[in-house]
Amino acid sequence: MPAVSPGPTSGPVSANVQGILIALIGCALYSAHDAIIKALGSGLPVVQIAFFAYLLGLPFVVALLIADRTPGTLRPVNRGWMALRVLAVLVATLGAFYAFSTLPLAEVYTILFAAPLIITVLAVPILGEVLRWRRATAVVVGLIGVIVVLQPGTASIGLGHMAALASAIGNALVHLTARKIGGQERLPLMILYPMLGIILVLGIALPAPGNFAPLSGGDFAALAVLALLSFLAMLCLIEGFKRAEAALVAPMQYSQLIWGTLFGALFFDEWPQGPTLIGAILIIGSGLYIVSREARTRPDTPVSAPLPARRP
Repeated sequence: MPAVSPGPTSGPVSANVQGILIALIGCALYSAHDAIIKALGSGLPVVQIAFFAYLLGLPFVVALLIADRTPGTLRPVNRGWMALRVLAVLVATLGAFYAFSTLPLAEVYTILFAAPLIITVLAVPILGEVLRWRRATAVVVGLIGVIVVLQPGTASIGLGHMAALASAIGNALVHLTARKIGGQERLPLMILYPMLGIILVLGIALPAPGNFAPLSGGDFAALAVLALLSFLAMLCLIEGFKRAEAALVAPMQYSQLIWGTLFGALFFDEWPQGPTLIGAILIIGSGLYIVSREARTRPDTPVSAPLPARRP
């Protein structure tokens, strides 16, 4: 999701409460979206799920573009950065879709929550920011959490873990490009171009062996619900950031770990293991610290609030 203008730094408490509640609803919708991906992944190729999810979501984004009254054209102002954004969303999408289809939901979320740490590191070469010792320490603690979850050197690490980590890196780049060019590009274009790029690339890859399976009526309905949930969740988060302070809304992303654990237990008989829980504590704690530091040191700048998975 692109960076949006920060919420009010002062004002009635009810505005902050409203923003937080709306953001929580958005995160719950995203978690339901990811649970559907996991369910579909048992019978459909990841490329096919992602292609139809974005294709069916395209009309919603076109409607958003039509309703946008911001002056401008359909041409991006920063073509190079927009191209990087498209590539980053593609990596984040395929990585997350594959990880959700092969790993427990809570485990995937824990790895994806490393995105704020990656943003902090990559903001140094991309945005020219300075990484001071407090944030550097938080990054190290968070990366230790990632290592705890991945357990390198054991047989438990697999392609799904690597896909989740690649998605976290892609998601970090998505948000860095939003911070870099978000003030110059129209919001609908920041969503439209990655969506069109994914539809084009995956549409080309779809006929390849292993990338397509026959769709039942139930599968198609689930894909349509997937597209609707993603769009509604995105609107909820944008509205949440509009109403409340970014530093209050950003941590709401971590509620997805609760939903992921709940959905995993109810529908997939998944229960978080000890390493996942320990890693989640380290990663979430360091992420919360980075968000709070950014809110204090740069109160007039939108807080980067990377949400798990591929949110253009």
